[in-house]
Amino acid sequence: MISPDLPKDIRSVPLGASPAPRITRKPSVSPLPLIIMASASSPTEYPRTNEGIRTCQVIQVKAEVLEEYKKIHAEVWPSVLTALRSAHIFDYSIHLVKLPLIRPTSASASTPTPTETLLLIAHMRYLGGTSEDLKRDMARIAMDPETQKWWKLTDPMQSSFIPGAVGSASGPGWWTTGEEVFRMEG
Repeated sequence: MISPDLPKDIRSVPLGASPAPRITRKPSVSPLPLIIMASASSPTEYPRTNEGIRTCQVIQVKAEVLEEYKKIHAEVWPSVLTALRSAHIFDYSIHLVKLPLIRPTSASASTPTPTETLLLIAHMRYLGGTSEDLKRDMARIAMDPETQKWWKLTDPMQSSFIPGAVGSASGPGWWTTGEEVFRMEG
């Protein structure tokens, strides 16, 4: 079934056809591809689906701050976005997944327990080179003062799955990185 949330120009396009303007690739001096916003009169340029290093990460968001977390992410600070872009991060998204908790049948009915866990699943592509380059660029992001302020705002809203984790800026890590087990190109 086609989602009614999709724009009409996408819902009405037959499978295999493209509602978007023609996609072109132009040589670029920059390590990042030039991104041109789509319009009826201009082509759109995106990286190919097989370009870059894809990363998927997961963390838990606390139920009591979920609405605030969503609100601040609706207006991410421009300086934080600039730091990500300068570190060659492209196509970054965070998804909220609500999972029901499965409780043992022996659990006491008088003890209130949460009924779901709230996960944040992040996906991004790195277009700056090798995995070693990615580590260097992530270290640069960690040194950015505005990103550090952002983390001080968002970290308390999250619960890490990494043993010993203390926050985004230090420790053994904060978000848990997933292993890619399937990819469809094109």
